[in-house]
Amino acid sequence: MESFKNSEGMPGTLNVPGDMPRNDWQLPPWNRWSFQHVGNFLNTVDVPAGETLELRQEIRSLDKLTLDLPHLGECSLSSWLDESYTDGILIWHDGRVIIEEYFNGMSAGSLHLSQSVAKSFTAAIAGIFEGRGLLDTQAYITEYLPELASTAYRSARVQHVLDMASGVAFDETYTNDRSDVALMDRASGWKVYLDNETGPNSIWEQILSLKTQECNHGSRWLYRSVETDVLAFCLERISGKRLNELVSQELWLPMGAESTGTFTVDSSGYCLASGGFNPSLRDYARFGLLYAHGGRNLNGEQVVPSRWVDMTRHGNHEHFAKTGSPGLPDGAYKNQFWIHDQATRNIMCVGIHGQLIYIAPDDDFMVVKLSTWPPATDPVLKVDTLAAIRGIKEYLAA
Repeated sequence: MESFKNSEGMPGTLNVPGDMPRNDWQLPPWNRWSFQHVGNFLNTVDVPAGETLELRQEIRSLDKLTLDLPHLGECSLSSWLDESYTDGILIWHDGRVIIEEYFNGMSAGSLHLSQSVAKSFTAAIAGIFEGRGLLDTQAYITEYLPELASTAYRSARVQHVLDMASGVAFDETYTNDRSDVALMDRASGWKVYLDNETGPNSIWEQILSLKTQECNHGSRWLYRSVETDVLAFCLERISGKRLNELVSQELWLPMGAESTGTFTVDSSGYCLASGGFNPSLRDYARFGLLYAHGGRNLNGEQVVPSRWVDMTRHGNHEHFAKTGSPGLPDGAYKNQFWIHDQATRNIMCVGIHGQLIYIAPDDDFMVVKLSTWPPATDPVLKVDTLAAIRGIKEYLAA
């Protein structure tokens, strides 16, 4: 695989390539550059960091590891990383970082687009608020956002959006340029409307336009990004603060992040909770370790309530099975996290184009993988990735 080069043949690290189509930045070959440089062409706000809590490192070689993947077959770790368009990978095992590697021009100081991994960060703040008695997850959303009484969310509860279990109609088809999620790209400022296109000009405007309820709230699981943004507006209304401020104060500072992150913002200044966060590789890891260690930071201080972390590992497998997801035949979804199976209850933060935090609390094992897959979703790459992580974990446990 070749790293993206701009029109002058140099690595695309400073300026927007002059020939990058404005609305195609998430597609290849542009995403090989753009996912590390969204601030070059989108409006962003900072998520300030404070005093860093250092990650213990004992880097080791996994050169003797041979993976046996369903589609790629037998291969080395390095081959799998290359074939799966990896930008950065960090592996934590037994109290330390054992692998930290960067590709495609990425470095320890680089920020990388999270896509839907951002959803899990937003949910962690909901858990913190719930623990303080500021948020009632069984309350109707309209208790926090009364304006939504005119929408299909009028009888939905907060827990419904946490679990993506509302009955609100929202089309998440990435390949349909007029789907609801495609309109979200335009409402968020990620894309611009062409001359013949119309639609919402902010995420709040789009949420207010969702009038159709297609089934009873709580009767199904269906992945819809807008649910996270409804949750984020509840959190902003409760606190009177913007999401980037909340992430900084409630997560970045107490977990000891080392890099100032960024959020993309729409025309109203709203941070895209469902996908617009940009942290560094190590700070993705620090967040994942909160959930690996019962909500505690690297100093053992409680950041996310332990009860919330435990609840996140127990989802509705029956509802999930009706819709399903490749590689997760026994999976579930809870509090904006994916649950791998009922046996281990390992959890994941997942974003399109190959963003992943895989957390196995009982094994003190975690993998952060940042990628730039060519398509938004790829069942082959997904299944091989989960198999590779299983192979790595089994190798380390042997």
